Amino acid sequence: METIIREGTPKTPFVRFDGEKGLVEIKGRSIPENSVEFYKPLIDWLEKYGSTPLKETNVNIQLEYFNTSSSKCILDIFKKLEQLHANGKSRVKVKWFIAEDDEAMEEAGEEYRMLLTMPFEIVPVAVD
Repeated sequence: METIIREGTPKTPFVRFDGEKGLVEIKGRSIPENSVEFYKPLIDWLEKYGSTPLKETNVNIQLEYFNTSSSKCILDIFKKLEQLHANGKSRVKVKWFIAEDDEAMEEAGEEYRMLLTMPFEIVPVAVD
C-alpha cells in the first residue's frame, strides 16, 4: 500500500500514513484553506487500508492548533479507524500528544476520546 507523506507548512500538518508499518501520524498546525480537500485523500487512504490492515495500527496525533473544519475532518479519520477497531480487523491505538500546559488540546483530546471506543491515550510532552 502506498505511503502518504506530506511535509508540514504553516497552515497544514506533517502527515505520514504508512500501511507497511501500520502507522498514522499527524503533527503540527491544521488550518488549511480547505480542510475537506486536504483531508479527503487521507480518509480515502484509510478506506483502502481498512480492506487489508495490519493486525495493529498505531495513531500518533500531535497538533498544536486546529480550526473547526479540521476538527470535523479529524473526527472523520477517527471514525474510519474506529470501524477498523470495532470489526476486529486491526487493534487500533491512538496517542494524542499535547504540550504539558495546553489545556485546549487536552480538552479536544478528551472530547474525541469520549466519542470513541478504541484505546485513546492523552500523552503530555515537555516543551522547550
